[in-house]
Amino acid sequence: MNTEFKNVVLIGLYSDPRVAEPMRLVAGHLAKNGVRVLAEPEVAAELGVAAIDPGALTNETDLIVAVGGDGTMLHAASLAGDIDIPLVGVNRGRLGFLTDVSPIDMLASFDEILSGNFTRESRLRLRATLSQADGTKKSALALNDIVLQRRDTGRMLDFETRIAGQYVNTHMGDGLIVATPTGSTAYALACGGPIIDPRLDALVVIPICPHTLSDRPLVIPAGQPIEVTLLQRDNTSAEVSIDGHSLAEFRPDDRLLIAESSRRITLIHPPGYDYYEILRSKLNWGRDSRTQRQQSDI
Repeated sequence: MNTEFKNVVLIGLYSDPRVAEPMRLVAGHLAKNGVRVLAEPEVAAELGVAAIDPGALTNETDLIVAVGGDGTMLHAASLAGDIDIPLVGVNRGRLGFLTDVSPIDMLASFDEILSGNFTRESRLRLRATLSQADGTKKSALALNDIVLQRRDTGRMLDFETRIAGQYVNTHMGDGLIVATPTGSTAYALACGGPIIDPRLDALVVIPICPHTLSDRPLVIPAGQPIEVTLLQRDNTSAEVSIDGHSLAEFRPDDRLLIAESSRRITLIHPPGYDYYEILRSKLNWGRDSRTQRQQSDI
């Protein structure tokens, strides 16, 4: 088959039987269609495909297939780093807002993708830069969110936010979430934030368990950088995490800058992709409550 995806990397937790079987099926199906399939060495030996170091992907990788949940997709995005390698996800997790290919339809979906019948969707990413008091800088990309949270203590955090250089607020609470539209259905949603259509270049800034009810979420343009500083407080201990993984401890003399990255991620969707259908299925929207009440009365 003549396809633009000639070198495909398979990512997944192969030790999980729910993931291993789809990975074997996808690997075999892609290979039969003339695609060179690669995986990390331990998995490659099991699948009988070429081995590759997932931490050293190059422009020669045409597609990453993530088999698992949204966490696997986030991991795949982190492996892509600064390279815009398209991603497609096979859902073997729980919610699966990002992994939209179902195991039942996956082989047919890959036939469509290999034949060129698919859509591309560009997703915004954020870059977090933590400047520490000793001059050290740590930086990372986030597809979902960047989170400031208290660490190893029951005490609240005091911190200050500025957006595009303008003072916004001094917060008291458990922390702060800055989420992309992709991340608006993750931790941000659990903290009361809005769902943002992924086609929008916008961010949501959400206080975590604020001390005052007036400290509300903000939706801002993605191009406005956010600066966060931690204020001195006895026994304060905080950290910054990127897509659920710790970046570093955050101290009062440090400065956290969050800005839109020029490096976006491309998601590949098979025919029939419908973002609102995913929301309906995952969040149980669209059900007629009148029918539910009638059934409960029987």
